[in-house]
Amino acid sequence: MSWLPTLITATPEEGYDLAIKLSRVAIKKTQPDEAVREKLRGVYAQDVDALTAASQVVAINFQTVAAANNYWK
Repeated sequence: MSWLPTLITATPEEGYDLAIKLSRVAIKKTQPDEAVREKLRGVYAQDVDALTAASQVVAINFQTVAAANNYWK
């Protein structure tokens, strides 16, 4: 089974959770080495600009999910 069978969700909250999952999977596919991701997490966890950028990525992914679900009707 695909890790992303659909962008359709039952609620906007589920859609937001899916947006977070999309963002996390993108990081795992970009940097597949878990040890490297763990090492870097300590760096960006203390960086307000990095955290803001992460929030922006989630927001962009939520826009995609929202469009697929017609949340803006």
